[in-house]
Amino acid sequence: MAANVHELRPKPGGDTEKITINLGYVDLGHVDLLVQEGFYSNRTDFIRTAIRNQIERHAETAKQSIVRKSLDLGLRHFTRADLEAVRAAGERLDIRVLGLVSIAADVTPELAQATIASISVLGALQASTAVKAALADRIR
Repeated sequence: MAANVHELRPKPGGDTEKITINLGYVDLGHVDLLVQEGFYSNRTDFIRTAIRNQIERHAETAKQSIVRKSLDLGLRHFTRADLEAVRAAGERLDIRVLGLVSIAADVTPELAQATIASISVLGALQASTAVKAALADRIR
């Protein structure tokens, strides 16, 4: 029978960010009731579905805002080689992303400061503590 079980959605892995929310007892009770009645597998499934529904509901507005703000959508990963090429070209980056920005672990704070003029992330920034500290005045 286990061979007939198919996962509807992949389980979240390294591509998720943990958040904490506070709900009133009545709202939480409603969530638990819907889980108990089988509409959702657990509280997390309910919350993810509610968030996706709201994002879908406002999709057109979000698309217009992404274009207006010139945001890259999705994942942007910057390697040491990427930033060294930017430095060699005498350029600096203005990073604007809706999603995830990751800066490789081998990027030094000095290289990040020399190549990143500004960084604006709606989502998450993954970088070493030292690189984040070096860019603190440029992160919006």
